[in-house]
Amino acid sequence: MFICPLCQQLLEKQQGGWRCAGNHQFDQAREGYVNLLPVQHKGSKIPGDSPEMMQARRNFLDAGYYQPLRDAVTAMLTEHLPGPDVRILDIGCGEGYYTAGMAAAFESRPGAEIYGLDVAKIAIKSAAKRYKAIRFCVASSYRLPFADNSLSAVLRIYAPCKDEELARTLTPGGYLLTVTPASRHLMQLKALIYQDVKLHEENEHPLDAFDCVQEQRLSYPMSLQPQASLDLLQMTPFAWRATETVRETLAASEDFACEADFRLRLWQRKR
Repeated sequence: MFICPLCQQLLEKQQGGWRCAGNHQFDQAREGYVNLLPVQHKGSKIPGDSPEMMQARRNFLDAGYYQPLRDAVTAMLTEHLPGPDVRILDIGCGEGYYTAGMAAAFESRPGAEIYGLDVAKIAIKSAAKRYKAIRFCVASSYRLPFADNSLSAVLRIYAPCKDEELARTLTPGGYLLTVTPASRHLMQLKALIYQDVKLHEENEHPLDAFDCVQEQRLSYPMSLQPQASLDLLQMTPFAWRATETVRETLAASEDFACEADFRLRLWQRKR
């Protein structure tokens, strides 16, 4: 299922790792994931989220605040993928929260395979240690290590990716599910940081190789405990702009009211 990130030939599972016909070899880590990110594709010394950001996200997600989003994502995919032998990839999977939701939803399907991909090695290592049934890899979302026409569906929550790579790896008629912030997402948190808070611009660019077949807006209020508020801040880009006063305000707030507002779009690859 995996292809070599160096020569794009199929990788074969061998004792302790993966090897292609070009004799490129990639070891499988003790936790079960495979690192398919060659040093020349990294872009930085330690790409992806920091350990602090990853841990904050895990804490926040484990507390259940984004459970409605995980339920909506899995419901949409199970509805449109009713058969066996499905292969689903979660791009930018982080510590595997949404990937695990999909794995649970499809575990009774014969031949179902769930994959998680992220550029952050620390996130994949943590995910693979926790979710043994999922096939995790460290790789670039701009160079997906999957064969042409091999995936039934791809989940992309915020993650950047080349449109051409999505079209290449998905089967004709396969699905891409994107999740983006809707206009009021985390407005109250932003109001603590920015003087002039604007609605989030929803400018999802069209995907030439896909048709949008379903769209859903998911909005709900959250009441956050102090640690959850701080974790939410830490896992967002807003953390870089937050002052110590903002952090103190969140730490002192017992029930910080904040909106979750997502836009889900289901795209189908043209045949």
